[in-house]
Amino acid sequence: MNSKFTRALKVFLAVVDCGNMSVAARQLHMTVSAISQQLRKLEEDIGQQLVNRNSRHLSLTEAGRIYYQTSQELVAIAQQGQQEIDALIHSPSGELRLLAPEGFGGGLLSEPLRQLLASSERISVAVTLGEGFEDIVANGADLALGFAPVEKEGFKSYQLATWSQVLCVAPSHGLAGQSLSHPEQLKEHPFIVYDHLPTHELSGPDDERYLLAHPKLSVNSMQALIQFTVDGLGYAVLPQKEVQHYLADGKLVELFPDWQLPDYQVFAVVADYQTMPVKTRQAIELLESCFTIL
Repeated sequence: MNSKFTRALKVFLAVVDCGNMSVAARQLHMTVSAISQQLRKLEEDIGQQLVNRNSRHLSLTEAGRIYYQTSQELVAIAQQGQQEIDALIHSPSGELRLLAPEGFGGGLLSEPLRQLLASSERISVAVTLGEGFEDIVANGADLALGFAPVEKEGFKSYQLATWSQVLCVAPSHGLAGQSLSHPEQLKEHPFIVYDHLPTHELSGPDDERYLLAHPKLSVNSMQALIQFTVDGLGYAVLPQKEVQHYLADGKLVELFPDWQLPDYQVFAVVADYQTMPVKTRQAIELLESCFTIL
């Protein structure tokens, strides 16, 4: 509701409740002249006289009696709306709509979401898992997680964590049983990639570099890439945080552990509004805190 209109309604209500413009002026810390101007402008805007007034007394017209009741309801609604908006800014409340890559559904989000939900009874979370979200505003989201910052105007990115990558293969694949001395030996075997990251460079002893390229199979889902690797379709570069349990129970083995792959970053992306709701700010802080110690 327009703030000037709300103020005019409050002046009208105060005049009627006080029964006197001088008393209303003192209560509102205004001059009698300013009170009179507000009333006159309000009457001009609605095209009806609301108050019969002389030097001593005020009385409502029929239109004024109707408008008085309506004004009370409008001001109450406006105040309630402002309280709800203030709650969004000052305490976690409302629904947080979160977009995240499919792999985050495997447990990476559990702890930050547990803490966020425990922080307030007034907050709820809706998580959508998928790949390649281009525009969080178009998707109706408050926050999106990804592996690169968004450079578009109107968006802001926050780096949450830096994680490692590992070169993996299933023990059932022929590579796992070979005596491997150099990544060049991988050329004879199928390379599977996440299609957003089609090449990877290994750094070895004495600063030697080797580029993993020319994949035999690409897929737009990290979860599918992990599953294809576990199923023995080929070797792949995988996020260590998402496959550490497969490595621990022997469903995957690491290749060339003395060679290094570049780390990758996890980012939170939000629309660059002037004021960030506290639910979004708190979610970013919890995600950063939990992802850092994973």
